Amino acid sequence: MQTKEILYELRTKSGLSQDALAEKIFVTRQAVSRWENGETVPNTETLKLLSDLFGVSINTLLGSPQKLICQCCGMPMDDAVISREKDGSMNEHYCKWCYADGQHMYSDMDDLIEVCVKNMASDEHPADAVRTYLKEMLPQLDYWKNQAEHGDGGAFEAFKAQLIGEINALNIDGMPEVTHLNALVGSFVNLRYPLPNGSEASFLDDNTTYLGTQLAGAENGRCFGVLANADFILICTYGENAADPELLLYKKR
Repeated sequence: MQTKEILYELRTKSGLSQDALAEKIFVTRQAVSRWENGETVPNTETLKLLSDLFGVSINTLLGSPQKLICQCCGMPMDDAVISREKDGSMNEHYCKWCYADGQHMYSDMDDLIEVCVKNMASDEHPADAVRTYLKEMLPQLDYWKNQAEHGDGGAFEAFKAQLIGEINALNIDGMPEVTHLNALVGSFVNLRYPLPNGSEASFLDDNTTYLGTQLAGAENGRCFGVLANADFILICTYGENAADPELLLYKKR
């Protein structure tokens, strides 16, 4: 699809007239009409406003002329996995697992590689082959080539170390020691826990990226799930494929 068709489709699906859209992004109705007729294309600043308004990337607005790849992990990206800044705007350089709320989630390439290996390894692509591929590919990406420019002086790693210390200090019975916390998107870990009154409740935002890990339990094949951010620590257990989750602790920090 071309930009004119994309803008028309987004506008009409949102129930906006050309006048209403023009008012929201501070242009004239005539400008919107020219875009939808294919006479002109919005400028860069207006594309940013349209991206924020419709929740799609600028790449999508322009008819997806580029194949977007996360410049940290190499994942191909569409609008559903593109990261966001603190103000909610899209950052088309990274996926939401590698960058969230203005913060890079990885400063150690080996940590990222081990997380990716767990998710990418298969019978067709053994772990060692995936690891070798990533060690060759990742250094070619912008984030790792220019890591000093993107770094925060170790502040985020210090925050993760503090979280790990707080979690281990809870001394949850049977839970192994936490050594690493990885970026986890809420929609993948937002389990619903049974309450004493028979209802269920979840505690996370599907669209937020948290820090967490999964730890193998010693009994009954159940795993421990650990999730945290600046505001809370959550510990739970669950069976295979996250079955029968049980909330052990939800603690404000």
